[in-house]
Formats: sequence, structure tokens, C-alpha cells
Amino acid sequence: MTVLILTCEEDVTADMVVAQLHKRGVPLVRFDPGDLPGEGALSAEYVRGEFRGYLSTGGRVVSMDGLRSIWVRRPGEPAAHAAEPSAWLSAESGQALYGMLDCTTARWMNERAAAARARLKPWQLRVAHRSGFPVPATVITTYPRVARQFADQYRHVVVKVISGKPPGDPPMALPTTLVPPGTDFAEVAAGPTLLQRYIAKRADIRLTAVGDEIFAARKAAEPGQVDGRFGDTGHSWQPVEAPPTVARAVARYLRLAGLAYGAFDFAEDAEGTWWFLECNQGGQFGFVELDTGQPIADAVAGWLGAPGEPL
Repeated sequence: MTVLILTCEEDVTADMVVAQLHKRGVPLVRFDPGDLPGEGALSAEYVRGEFRGYLSTGGRVVSMDGLRSIWVRRPGEPAAHAAEPSAWLSAESGQALYGMLDCTTARWMNERAAAARARLKPWQLRVAHRSGFPVPATVITTYPRVARQFADQYRHVVVKVISGKPPGDPPMALPTTLVPPGTDFAEVAAGPTLLQRYIAKRADIRLTAVGDEIFAARKAAEPGQVDGRFGDTGHSWQPVEAPPTVARAVARYLRLAGLAYGAFDFAEDAEGTWWFLECNQGGQFGFVELDTGQPIADAVAGWLGAPGEPL
């Protein structure tokens, strides 16, 4: 049985998992949807109630009934590398590829519908509350009056993007930013704005969950630091034990979200409380493993290569 990895050509994190799968002797095929059609090819037949499907790339062919698991790592846009790319060809290629893969009994990391929902930050916040995480007070609004009242109530608030990096070439980075006192919130009416109570943190926490396994890492923050993704604090990630309450909340979150993998970000305050910030269903883990030595890639390979029923 074969593991299918959907990712682009240059993906160091995928390389780490591929190496572990090779060590385990698990067959795999690495496929970039951007190569379809062209370097990648597919064929699916639906005849008299039976389904047969095949996917090929780089001279290798995999049958859909021979798939053990599918890892949606960092797939390219379908048909992105076609001789004559177009939005129509991308749509056609994506429908064909993912529609065929959805017909298999393979286990997904992560299942596509669950992954799409898990990207929605408003939905994440609700599930985080239900899972038992401490979550900073948050408002998402297009009402300037509501934004102003929220800022007056909590005094120290940050503004965050809702959807992640905006499209563009080159991509634009929008860090989480403290809202200055006396801010005029009139322009909130121009688009949904996310405001959140600022957590004065002493450390950033990245917790990577792979099935039933969790790997937590901590990086000390500088005084007044807002967004740990930007700027070099001089500190490295160190392995840390997750509090039992956090571990239970992580398990519940994955169960409610239908996820097999999640990269959780927390802010640790002066009292040691881990405040939930977000869960990236496809988040990176390579940088944490390189700093801490935690065997995250091996855990992913173990989940992908394990026999078992589909989720």
C-alpha cells in the first residue's frame, strides 16, 4: 500500500517525512497538482458500479485502490505548470484530481472538507472555546462603534488578519499589531476587522499534534513582543511538556474539527497560562524539529504508513 504526498517540488518539511517513510520501507508517490496535466497524469473509470483510478508522475503509477493514506502537505494549484495555464484548466484539473481521490478509502491528513473549515479563524475560536482552551476576548466586526467599545473595554488590544497572507506577488506580510491609544476606528466599516485582547506573553508556544501524539515547544519572548513570527529574539525553541489540561483540549479540538494534524500557537503569560491563538491545519513543523530534535517527521511518517481504516 502506497502513501500519496500532495506537495510542491521545493518542500523541505515534506523531504523530512519522505526520508522517514523510506527508513520504514513504506512505498510513496510525491505528486504536485501543478504538474497536472503534463508531468502528472490521471485516469479514472466508472463502469457498471465499479471505480478504477490511476495517477502517474515521474514514471511511477499508483492505483487508487492501492493508496494507504494521502498527505495534503503543500500542493500547487492544479495546472499551474501547464503549457497554457488558465483558470478554467485549473478548475477542470482540480475537479478531476480531487474528485478521483475522494473516491478512495485512503486516510487523509487532513481530509479536505475538514481542512477547509479549519482554516476559518472565526470557526477556530468557537471550537477552541468548546475544547476548553483559554481564548483571549475577541471581536470581528464592521461596526466602528463596536470596535471602539471593545478597545475601550480591554484597553490593550491587537489587530490581526482573519484570512492569512493576502494574495499577491510578492506576498505581503501583515503582522499582528498593537492598536495605538486614540485610534479612529471609522475605517473598520470598509472590511471585517479582528481585534483581540493583548496577552503580555513571556513565551511563544508551538504545539504540533499528529494523531494522538503531541510535541510542544517553547521560545522565550522579549518584553513587549507582539508577533513572534517577525524579528529575531535571540532565543531558540526548546521542548516542553504540555500541561494535562492543554493536552486534553488539543485532543478534543482535533476530534471536533475532524483533523489528524494540527499546529497550535499559544501565548504563555506571566502566570504560565497557555492562551489559544490559532490552529494551522497545515502548519510547518520542520523549524521546531531542527531546534528541539523532537521526532515530529517520524510521527507523521508513522501515521501515514500505519495500516488501518480510513478516518
